[in-house]
Amino acid sequence: MVETRIWIRGSSSEIARFTAQVLRGRWFMLFASVILMSSTGGIFLFGIYSPAIKKTLGYDQTTLNLVGFFKDLGNTVAIFSGLIAEVTPNWFVLLLGASLNFVGYFMVWISISGRISKPHLWQMCLYICIGANSPNFMLTSVMVTSVKNFPDNRGTLMGLLKGISGLSGAVMTQLYLAIYGNDPKSLILFISWFSVVLSISFVYAIRLIKVARQSNVERRVIYKYLWISVVLALFIMGITITQKHKIFSHAGYVITATVICILFFTPLSVSIKEELVLWNLMKKNLTPPEIVTVVTSTLVKPIAFQLQLEEKENPKPTVSCFSDVFDPPERGEDYTILQAILSIDMLLIIIGSFCGLGTSLTAIDNLGQIGESLGYPTLTISTFVSLMSIWNYFRRVCVGFMSEILLTKWRIPRTLLMVISLFVSCIGHIFIAFPVPGSMYIASVIIGFCYVAQVTLIYTVISELFGLKYYSTLYNCGMLAMPLGSYVFNVRVAGFLYDREALKQLKLLGLTRDSEKELTCIGKHCYRLCFIIFAAATFTGALSNFVLFMRTRKFYQGDIYKKFRQEKTLDNTTAELASPMDSNTKCRVSDS
Repeated sequence: MVETRIWIRGSSSEIARFTAQVLRGRWFMLFASVILMSSTGGIFLFGIYSPAIKKTLGYDQTTLNLVGFFKDLGNTVAIFSGLIAEVTPNWFVLLLGASLNFVGYFMVWISISGRISKPHLWQMCLYICIGANSPNFMLTSVMVTSVKNFPDNRGTLMGLLKGISGLSGAVMTQLYLAIYGNDPKSLILFISWFSVVLSISFVYAIRLIKVARQSNVERRVIYKYLWISVVLALFIMGITITQKHKIFSHAGYVITATVICILFFTPLSVSIKEELVLWNLMKKNLTPPEIVTVVTSTLVKPIAFQLQLEEKENPKPTVSCFSDVFDPPERGEDYTILQAILSIDMLLIIIGSFCGLGTSLTAIDNLGQIGESLGYPTLTISTFVSLMSIWNYFRRVCVGFMSEILLTKWRIPRTLLMVISLFVSCIGHIFIAFPVPGSMYIASVIIGFCYVAQVTLIYTVISELFGLKYYSTLYNCGMLAMPLGSYVFNVRVAGFLYDREALKQLKLLGLTRDSEKELTCIGKHCYRLCFIIFAAATFTGALSNFVLFMRTRKFYQGDIYKKFRQEKTLDNTTAELASPMDSNTKCRVSDS
């Protein structure tokens, strides 16, 4: 006989128990994920505090660009966070990322604030690299856990979370202005502690939660989060534009930051409402406060126990991460790390990442100089750059939302959308290579949209093709080629060709390079050959993704979420066999 007793605690504890249910629930985990994503924007704010580094430490532009490269390197090399997440719990990954964030940015702050002696260049590069690498730990922990908790709606959820991450730069800017005012040095201090506070506050909220899933309910809740975030993004965009044309007082910044905080915590009410629905359903199923005896026959075993018995009798062979490298399972099943990395599908993704993301990231990093060479006013360039974070939000959300609809309703593969995004990106590069009045705006929107679309789609496609078992590591593998592509196209192509054109202009003017403090090129020809090369490279990446599309189109024509629906059916069956009971009820279950 198996006996289970749950004793009554009294009606006065219902609020406490409901609060505990909310904090342990999936919906609070989703809210915590959104909040944590809002603290990953330190990497987007380099353009604001980099002049303070340059002025305080006496760097020239070349040296500052080297520091910026190590910032990009730390941001894009995320494989370490994935490997650590494979063998450690989520709370450790979050706290490790928070520690690296604090150490990296705090060392940068004390270096430029004069609290220590002037550091060597390699030390500054190390500090900024460590600080820029820290958000990868939070992104890996939050994104991987969220996808595993909501696998049926991963496209929309991925777009929401990546969108909040893209919006985080603008959010952190407004909060920093409210706390410290317009002081770029203090911005670095703010970045160092803001992420730490949020990580510690929600460290135990990010975890895998096994429940009976309801796809429609999940989709409805995620859409509510989505619409609240859209309102937040529109508000920040309006405030950002207003601040560029009107001087705000410190009280104005405080009011703005307060509204942003209220909007950010509004989704918590959605999560509490969903938990209240579950709470009421549980109370309806409660029995009076007395002992209830449930007798089950040993001849009719519950389905869950039958399945467990079958698994014990016919155990699945365990496959090591380092075995059967060249004998991968079917697409959608759980690949080992080496099986995925050495597969042709991953190779095609990496080629597309190298060509497509490398060229797009270079174009975005050189946006200011491109505008300068084409004669755009400085205020126009700075305004557009400051709005890039907000545009990133809309792009990521749009891609995640639309790709999910196209896949579920019309079976249009996400790999096809990857092909389209790179072909469209080629058009953006052509607009810069052969500019016309206003073409920079069009090109920036096209390239920025396609870049973010490609990143969001790669993360989602990897989860669909190679399974979720080792997603913590594979999540970052598709991005391994991006820092290499950024270095090749940014330093070896864009930088070299730009300097060559600038030197030609100096020779035509009868000047030497030493007579100018900065090497500047003005004219449409400055980036022409560079972006022709970018367009060709992006086209090559599009062809690589097209081959991937042809290889996976049959897979996407099937039911890629069938596996998760089977798991959901089993969860629902188990839940029906073990109906929810409140802790006020004392229940006895016996076998006869």
